[in-house]
Amino acid sequence: MRTLLISILTAAALACGPSAPVNPDLARWEQQAASVTITRDNWGIPHIQGKTDADAVFGMIYAQAEDDFNRVETNYLNSMGRLAEAEGEGAVVQDLRMKLFIDPTDLKAQYEKAPEWLKKLMNGWADGLNYYLHTHPQVKPRAITRFEPWMALSFSEGSIGGDIESVNLKALGAFYNAEVKTIASIDPGELREPSGSNGFAIAPSKTASKHALLWINPHTSFFFREELQMTSDEGLNAYGAVTWGQFFVYQGFNAKAGWMHTSSSVDNIDEFAETVTKNGDGYVYKYGSQERAVSTATITVPYKIASGMATKAFTVYRTHHGPVVREEGGKWITVRLMQEPLKALQQSYGRTKTHNYKEFMQVMELHSNSSNNTLFADAEGNVAYFHSNFIPKRNPSFDWTKPVDGGNPETEWGDPIPVSATPNVINPANGWVYNTNNSPWSAAGPNSPKQSDYPAYVDSGSENPRGVHAIRVLSAKTDFTMDTVRDAAFDSYQPEFALLIPTLVKAWDQLPAAHAMKAKLAAPVAELRQWDFRWGVTSVANTVAVYWGDAFWRSISAEARKAGVSEYALMETRATAAQRIDALASAVDKLTADFGKWNTPWGEVNRFQRLTGDIVQPFDDKGPSIPVGFSSARWGSLASFGARAYKNTKKMYGTSGNSFLAIVEFGDTVKAKAVTAGGLNSDPRSPHFNDQAERYAAGNLRDVYFYPDQLKGNSTAPYHPGK
Repeated sequence: MRTLLISILTAAALACGPSAPVNPDLARWEQQAASVTITRDNWGIPHIQGKTDADAVFGMIYAQAEDDFNRVETNYLNSMGRLAEAEGEGAVVQDLRMKLFIDPTDLKAQYEKAPEWLKKLMNGWADGLNYYLHTHPQVKPRAITRFEPWMALSFSEGSIGGDIESVNLKALGAFYNAEVKTIASIDPGELREPSGSNGFAIAPSKTASKHALLWINPHTSFFFREELQMTSDEGLNAYGAVTWGQFFVYQGFNAKAGWMHTSSSVDNIDEFAETVTKNGDGYVYKYGSQERAVSTATITVPYKIASGMATKAFTVYRTHHGPVVREEGGKWITVRLMQEPLKALQQSYGRTKTHNYKEFMQVMELHSNSSNNTLFADAEGNVAYFHSNFIPKRNPSFDWTKPVDGGNPETEWGDPIPVSATPNVINPANGWVYNTNNSPWSAAGPNSPKQSDYPAYVDSGSENPRGVHAIRVLSAKTDFTMDTVRDAAFDSYQPEFALLIPTLVKAWDQLPAAHAMKAKLAAPVAELRQWDFRWGVTSVANTVAVYWGDAFWRSISAEARKAGVSEYALMETRATAAQRIDALASAVDKLTADFGKWNTPWGEVNRFQRLTGDIVQPFDDKGPSIPVGFSSARWGSLASFGARAYKNTKKMYGTSGNSFLAIVEFGDTVKAKAVTAGGLNSDPRSPHFNDQAERYAAGNLRDVYFYPDQLKGNSTAPYHPGK
């Protein structure tokens, strides 16, 4: 009997096979998950509650991964220079560019130097992602199978990553003998939507409630950010838009204050022309009366191939200014930009816990928000426009928009300009501030900073049609409400067309009666003559104007570049009557060929469509889509919809512009409304894949559930990560 029992137990043990190794981190993950509660409201938006801030970070990144792990991972593949590991050889130069600035060894050292509170957040971030992968074995990462805490420093939104992307890939590849294979060449017929964002902050003196209002309106690629709320027993309570993979609310608000970032036209990325000569096996560069050694290093870039992985090794060069990125006129060109990932992450997270203007200013003293302007409002009634937070002092006698002589010590950077000395606007008498990625010289209408008071390098931008429009709508009222701010942001007037269309009509009027275009264009011109320059789904004139404007822009772009002026300047005053008429004839022909008639309503052309969860969306005229009334920011529409036709489509489909939108009122309690493009979840099977599309297209913002009692009856059952 004993022999039989032993045989049975032995057979059972053999049948079970070797036990799986126990994950040494699992107990810690499960303990932290038990301290986190996720409640999803009826739009799928996660509201995360943690005992500590680190618990909240653990839960919010877990929730992000639930909604779109692909975008989370892809952002870190990009930020760490590992995209080629997933996408192949074509991304090698893009990875090389990132690796010139982002060094894992340095980031690990920065992590070790981080204050303990920030280490805990980075630890919670990595643990949340790793726990998600552990509990979702069906999810197969493209390359990152384990997240480490230091990785969060590679995407700290200073905007270091965005600054790096200003380096031209083709020139970089040419210098380092690497072919750029996957840069999407810009089709001469394709116009890129003006990038950036809009933000308004309106003081109590101009609101009906006598509370400050903040309009949050980033213009990004669609599905670029998660919408969520993160709270903790340590005082964290932030709501808003979170770039996939980051652990802080990037554009949003808490119970007492709110912040909205817009892309800045500051000049704070500089190129240096280095005089380099061969010296034995290496190189030296001139600096003053000295010759300094050019630093060399080897960067190895892994990339995916059919049989596994391969690598390419590059010998890269650097001076004290920065890495060499191209050659021009016999000089090696280096780039200097802000590289403060640890400070940037502290500032990005720290601002979410500020409650008033004074606390927000203290966080800004870190000087690590390099490429963004900020609109701010708080419950104390303060409103502010803050210009770019990182502007190094430089010798104003140099033209910093072009490469400066790297051998001249006079071109060295100094410390950042103090926050108080930048062209900010605090509580102006006119009662509002705004930015539309234009220069700060109109940020508060008549109370704006004066350009003559600042060195030229403080800003390299100019006015844009959205800025003209913003001043128009903000100056029109003295009793703004949440709803009327929304109405102002969706005002359908297009000021650039108001300037351009009369020049077209005049050109047609002056054509001889026998001219071939007189009869051909008579009906389209009549439609435009009586137009009020407003977009709308039923507007035929808007369709004609957009197709004409696009054709006109394309036809004069090369001439504008050659003349050193903007397309706007050329189109408004310098273009010929023939150029205006020819562009209209081209537009009419295009519309007729694509839709069978030139007089096609705008809503039949301009569409929102989401068919898959792919990062690069496919479009199909036969698939379901929604008409969108608002138009391109190029012509001054504050509500931006960057749309175009594709090779297999006639209709125009949007991919960028208005994305996450919110209006916030700060009083004894905070009130907010918001909408997100399409939906929050990337899975087409999810009820939240496209449930906000109709609201988005109509600009119909929904109530934000900021307080726990607002979630009652408007949410699903709470759960812990992993459950």
